[in-house]
Amino acid sequence: MKICAVQGSPRGMGSRTRKLARWVLDGAADAGAEVDLIDLADLRITPCTACGSCSLDGACVFNDDFTAVYARMIDADSLVMASPVYIDGVTGQMKIFIDRLADAIHYQTCAGKYGCAVATTWGSGGDAVVAYLNHVLNYLGALAVGGMGVALGDDPEAIYGAEEAARDLGRRLVEAVRTRPSYPEQEAEIAENRACFAAIVRENRDWRPEEYERWVGMGWMGEEE
Repeated sequence: MKICAVQGSPRGMGSRTRKLARWVLDGAADAGAEVDLIDLADLRITPCTACGSCSLDGACVFNDDFTAVYARMIDADSLVMASPVYIDGVTGQMKIFIDRLADAIHYQTCAGKYGCAVATTWGSGGDAVVAYLNHVLNYLGALAVGGMGVALGDDPEAIYGAEEAARDLGRRLVEAVRTRPSYPEQEAEIAENRACFAAIVRENRDWRPEEYERWVGMGWMGEEE
């Protein structure tokens, strides 16, 4: 079992968001998982231009680090999304990465995975960013087991109070992969999204017949099945 964390702080090893994500992974490792941490700020990921090329063959026109990061996500059984709060939202690094996931969202390539979200903030916005990142997980077809937003203020030591809760979140991810719990509200939202995305899969079926057949096999194409 592999758990992959994608963290969007640009502050390197000193990042408190990175510490939080690392503790989630440590908890998962304690429960027997292999873990992988991706620092987006260390990579070259070009902003999406909405050219639509990925819809035709699943490949982006940009030759950068996104493809390698995406492969690591697909290889994982569970995903952790992590970002500090910058002006009421995720960092620019995280938002650029999320925008590049458009094809993964449309084709639901993370279906069957579980995930969670973590965020740090000075005083406010943490819960909203956690909710947004868990929404992105649902958009990808993954089920979110929860998340945590940590308000740190000016105290450099405050993050350490969240360590045990973060480790417990990692252990919960591993348990979810093993036991496959159901989340009816999320599953209903994911099904509604797929009903919309099916139009894209149908439109491009001559270009991407294997993906079309996968959707038919999964029962996601509605009336065409």
